Amino acid sequence: MRRKTAVFAVIILGSVLLLSRSVFTLITLLFEDALADSIPAGDLSLKAPSSNIRSPVIPKIIHQTFKSDSIPENWKEAQQSCRNLHPDYEYILWTDEMARNFIATHYPWFLDSFDGYLYPIQRADSIRYFVLAHMGGIYIDLDNGCNRRLDPLLGYSAWVPVTEPTGISNDAMGSVPRHPFFIQVIQSLRSYDRSWLLPYVTVMYSTGPLFLSVLWKEYMRTQPDEADRVRVLMSDEFMNRQWSFFKPYPGSSWHKNDARVIFWMGDHWKLLVFCVVAFLGLAGMCLWMVYSKFILLAVRYRHEDTCISGIPLLSPLSPPNSCSPGKATLRGRERYFKFAPTDEEEQGGFRSFSKPPGLDD
Repeated sequence: MRRKTAVFAVIILGSVLLLSRSVFTLITLLFEDALADSIPAGDLSLKAPSSNIRSPVIPKIIHQTFKSDSIPENWKEAQQSCRNLHPDYEYILWTDEMARNFIATHYPWFLDSFDGYLYPIQRADSIRYFVLAHMGGIYIDLDNGCNRRLDPLLGYSAWVPVTEPTGISNDAMGSVPRHPFFIQVIQSLRSYDRSWLLPYVTVMYSTGPLFLSVLWKEYMRTQPDEADRVRVLMSDEFMNRQWSFFKPYPGSSWHKNDARVIFWMGDHWKLLVFCVVAFLGLAGMCLWMVYSKFILLAVRYRHEDTCISGIPLLSPLSPPNSCSPGKATLRGRERYFKFAPTDEEEQGGFRSFSKPPGLDD
């Protein structure tokens, strides 16, 4: 009994450890504020002295994506704001056709996955990682307009913006060519290509910000040197302030109704964590109760089975001298040799056993 209990405990503990390892990075993201890797606000201030501005390492290229070169009216102003502020930057609008040709030419090993994505936004997400890893530059979503020149951001080999409720986003990013983080990102895309039933969750965890946040946490855990760090652009410097680099425009057209559920979950994540822990505890108790009853039944059954012939069989569950003759043992012998007395014979107080089949005088 004790051995079976220990086995059950080991199985449960192993399952918990495996589950914890699978979701460990997601759990740590809940408590990530990204301050350790943030770009100092003083280095990005409009009034920052020139000595605080780093020498540029990111090439002056602005990347954006859309299905064709016909930009919707509600995004034209955002697109033009970036082009007007950066006339000395190369500008590339990656259409669906251009993106596929780029993957087919430079990364043919990924073409099947690229074509196989269920949602167009997954291809839009993945191409931005590939072009940054290949060419370097700055990627900007079409629903993000530029509020000031991006030159101060060129001095960091890789940067991403922080997002809410936790982690980083992929709606604006900068990188030098062949940065190890973005190389890791493009190499991880195929292993994260899974369907999670809800479109929003599938996109977020296969190519979107949640996917990028998990890889960022894992990458930073390796403690890269200063040249290979991924720096984080904090909220005030990213958007919605007078001194921010970007300003928002209407967008997020790929979000569906299931996104509302995810947003609610993000706002109530502490309650959800408590519910999950409580559910797992209750499930563990139920499994233990079922397992305990199963073990008791197994012990009883094996004990009876070893005593059928009156000769104890080798069994770790059978205590010494557990097969001493008695009524139960005698009846077990009778059942075993198939010549049990009739009910009338038992009531009459005598036993006249019938001859077993096939047994000659």
